[in-house]
Amino acid sequence: MSKKCDQKKWRYLCLVFGDQLNQDSALWQNFDVQQDCVWMAEVRHESIDVVSSMQRTWLFFSAMRHFAEDCIQLGRSVLYHSIQEKHASFESALDEDLKTYSFRGIKAVLPGDWRVHQAISKFCETRQLPLEWMEDRHFISLPGEFSTWIKNKKQPRMEYWYRFLRKRTGWLMDSEGRPIGGKWNYDQANRQSFSKQGPVDLQTPIDLPMDAVTRQVRQDLAEHLPGLAAETETLVWPVTSEQAKAVFQDFIRHRLKSFGDYQDAMWIGEPWLFHSRLSTALNLKLLNPREVIESAIEVYDQGEVALNSIEGFVRQILGWREYVRGLYWRYRDQWSEMNALQADRNLPDFYWTGKTRMRCMKESIGQVLEYGYGHHIQRLMVTGLFSLLYGVRPSEVEAWYLAMYVDAVSWVEVPNTLGMSQFADGGIVGSKPYIASGAYIDRMSNYCQGCVYHPKQAETEQACPFTTFYWHFVDRHFERLQGHPRLGMQAVNWRNKPEQQQAAIRKRAEWLFENIQKV
Repeated sequence: MSKKCDQKKWRYLCLVFGDQLNQDSALWQNFDVQQDCVWMAEVRHESIDVVSSMQRTWLFFSAMRHFAEDCIQLGRSVLYHSIQEKHASFESALDEDLKTYSFRGIKAVLPGDWRVHQAISKFCETRQLPLEWMEDRHFISLPGEFSTWIKNKKQPRMEYWYRFLRKRTGWLMDSEGRPIGGKWNYDQANRQSFSKQGPVDLQTPIDLPMDAVTRQVRQDLAEHLPGLAAETETLVWPVTSEQAKAVFQDFIRHRLKSFGDYQDAMWIGEPWLFHSRLSTALNLKLLNPREVIESAIEVYDQGEVALNSIEGFVRQILGWREYVRGLYWRYRDQWSEMNALQADRNLPDFYWTGKTRMRCMKESIGQVLEYGYGHHIQRLMVTGLFSLLYGVRPSEVEAWYLAMYVDAVSWVEVPNTLGMSQFADGGIVGSKPYIASGAYIDRMSNYCQGCVYHPKQAETEQACPFTTFYWHFVDRHFERLQGHPRLGMQAVNWRNKPEQQQAAIRKRAEWLFENIQKV
């Protein structure tokens, strides 16, 4: 890894973290190439102590090194610490630089992780270094806008935040200020499953060949960070803005048209289907979300895609992405303590190995182990659903998602996992626990075909563990669910089951709890 930092005295040391790889950052507005220095670091703590898989670490380090090279090409001085230097943490790397360089202060854009913000803030305070935290301009919502919007709202749901941003931006709005098509969202139209023939007209995603920089990162990881989870020799994610734009254009040409209809569907051996593969590029800031949304809407305006597809795509970026970021920072110091359902079981080992007889879990976890990826339904209604029904300690679920998914940065991963997926927040993100039996997975995929378990059975030895745990979840949380406007019927259905059947389901569930590694 080349680095350029010839001077010993600087005005500002400008920190760039691994999820801040954008050239339109506020950090560059008053950057002086003669007086300021870019600072980046690959440290062990962010991959070992805060567990990160091989695929995720490989992506971050590769994208960081490419970005550092871009900065050098732009004439900026760069002080880059690679993993070869074996720094334990950001603080230890900065401490070393304090012995060699002098600078007036430190500048940094607000990081995507409250933990990092606190660590850097404490470091600078202890060493009496002036520190300026700058606003993150990558996002569409304005500084303080979410905090103002959410005040005094009894149910600050994503849908209403999404509508607020649609009105302000004018995206997918008509000249009268109404949503195009007369509806705010087309979620009901975006839940189609495939026929028995499976997905048709499915194009293989664009190939991203690895260059010398990316290959060197893999060698460095083998030598300096051996033993990372989910070891792999293939990286399929964009590591530069140019690659990210190519992935986006590939999606626009080949998958956006069918994205809306099948965004919730799943199919054996098809990890990508009609999804965009853009979440990593957006979260590392290799792509600008405004440009992505506006380019996609332009394709819709040209009549090339249906409204349900473009609206569903825009909602994921403008709606969920902006919403969970707002919630993350609002509850930034509370997330780690959330456990509304008092879940206390350990995460089963097969989350790390993929060794299970449940076909849906084997497929979904297998994708994560190979690519660091699963689309939103695989996360919410397969891997997330199982841990919710099984009753896994939220902190363990959160640690797994953060470690294993390449697009995981705390601001987006924590609210989605602890809130949307595990209901650990008690209803901040969503109005109900997202629970379902094996029948839902059977309806939305072909995972159940050939599986040793049967999705419609709950108490037999062949019963789908999802179905057994579904009813056991309803049983143990009966009081919470019985008065719920959306889940009350499930409680009624449980109450109406014969006592003998209820006892059999409880017995089967207890066997599964005790023998989960055999499932």
